Amino acid sequence: MGDFSKDINSTFPNYKVKAMLNIIYTANWINSYQNAFFKPFKISSQQYNILRILKGAGQALKVQTIKERMVERSPNATRLMDKLCAKELIERIPCPSDRRVVHIKITTKGLHLLEDIAKAERKDLLKNLTEAEASQLSDLLDKMR
Repeated sequence: MGDFSKDINSTFPNYKVKAMLNIIYTANWINSYQNAFFKPFKISSQQYNILRILKGAGQALKVQTIKERMVERSPNATRLMDKLCAKELIERIPCPSDRRVVHIKITTKGLHLLEDIAKAERKDLLKNLTEAEASQLSDLLDKMR
């Protein structure tokens, strides 16, 4: 089993400091993997999250609703959607009764991309954890927040 303190060649004043730094280190490790995984699909993990939200909703959603449902909240969510729109993976639907409101819908091309991503071989980042350990980890992260 790995020890993150050896990876960064450091010691810590207590386990709370070590845990906090390990969370940050692990989050960056996961983020690097995600970036590499999505690169061939020419989207980011945040853009993938938007597509998954829209697919799961099964209907067009307001931009604000998408922002609220994002795993990784992004102040540039509108820009992310602009890029998805330019790639024809989503479409904007103006609200007829309120021009300030825009709904976003996933396109057939976006659905096909999600299918391709689902077929791609993905490394199991939690392979060293049992179901019970994964549950415990999730509970501890919830407790921390």
